Amino acid sequence: MNEHYPETFLKGAATAAHQVEGNNTNSDYWVMEHLPHSQFAEPSGEAVDHYHRYREDMKLLRDAGANAYRFSIEWARIEPVKNVFDETQLRHYAQMIDECRAIGLEPVVTLMHFTSPAWLIREGGWENPEVVSYFAEYVRHVAPILVGKVRYVCTINEANMRLQLQELMKSYGRQKTGAGSGVQVGINLKGDLRAGMQEMAEAFGLSDPRKAACFISPATPEGDRLVMQAHQAAREILKQADPTIQAGLTLSLHDIQACPGGEQEADRMWKDEFTHYLPWISGDDFLGVQNYTRKCVNAQGSCEPDHPRGRTQMGYEIYPEALENVLRKVAGDFKGTLIVTENGIATDDDSLRCDFIRKATEGVKNCIRDGIPVKGYFYWSLLDNFEWQKGFSMTFGLIAVDREHDMTRHPKESLKLLDSL
Repeated sequence: MNEHYPETFLKGAATAAHQVEGNNTNSDYWVMEHLPHSQFAEPSGEAVDHYHRYREDMKLLRDAGANAYRFSIEWARIEPVKNVFDETQLRHYAQMIDECRAIGLEPVVTLMHFTSPAWLIREGGWENPEVVSYFAEYVRHVAPILVGKVRYVCTINEANMRLQLQELMKSYGRQKTGAGSGVQVGINLKGDLRAGMQEMAEAFGLSDPRKAACFISPATPEGDRLVMQAHQAAREILKQADPTIQAGLTLSLHDIQACPGGEQEADRMWKDEFTHYLPWISGDDFLGVQNYTRKCVNAQGSCEPDHPRGRTQMGYEIYPEALENVLRKVAGDFKGTLIVTENGIATDDDSLRCDFIRKATEGVKNCIRDGIPVKGYFYWSLLDNFEWQKGFSMTFGLIAVDREHDMTRHPKESLKLLDSL
């Protein structure tokens, strides 16, 4: 272990089930990917077949010097039909956990990483108060495979994402009316948006598109509270099953920097993105910090920085220093363990990826030297994978995959950096 990290420091990479496993046919995303006016560039299909190749992928990660792997369990596989739980799929994820342990990787498990069972959306999704009990019942069925084997469990990935999307849509609206700053917001508007929304509602058996509340859809204040209630319910179930489990959630956090005149707006954004969640997570064992870039803010909202860097494939400013800034700011309010559960860059230039990782992790080391309790770093992502609406064109991975032929894995030079972190 590098002298700058404690012996128990977790270093590794992360994936999400729907993005890597393939053929997640009972999920809401599978439905949306196949609509005639889909907002997805392409369907996920076989993804990168991690479902069958996870042993190979874990070994590549371990052999590169990692000691941990963060991955998610897919709710739509476990409960493909309401109140019907698939024991075969539970055994599959139990085997993944066992494989991690067998080869020396600490399994860090996420219980909900954006995708939900299609049946849940038909029931009103993440705006239906019943989602709390639905999620809790799913967690009760998963908990037994975690007991005694998994120390860190993320209940919900980027639990603040729904509010961030609300902010994003406001920003997009300002751009459409000419009132915005021209900052790229990364919305993929393939096809006709209005037609696609109506088709989505009909695909879930709903008459009103506003009722099709997938996790990745703008939230009402009540919907935001439901996510937090679901998290707290899951945390309690995990603790009852195994008090040694460390339970938390992850948040998507920008390094929000105020330009002159933007101080009040920056404070408002940080409150929406982070501080208003503090009462809900005060009982958590850790917080998963997920950061990719900074956000510069003036009085009108997001704006271009005075001295912009280059852009990633996702349109994000290349700013690896953001991670250290966010960790320091979070540590001022959240008095507990921090784990960097995602940090990465979408680029086809692996030398740029290597530089990004070195600079970002140098910031982590700086925080640790100053006594900030950062206990792990997970690069996003282990594999080039299905990047949601943008399809397979975004290359975040430490490992490339030949999807055109036989799914052969091709480790990049950046994978080797894990050994030196």
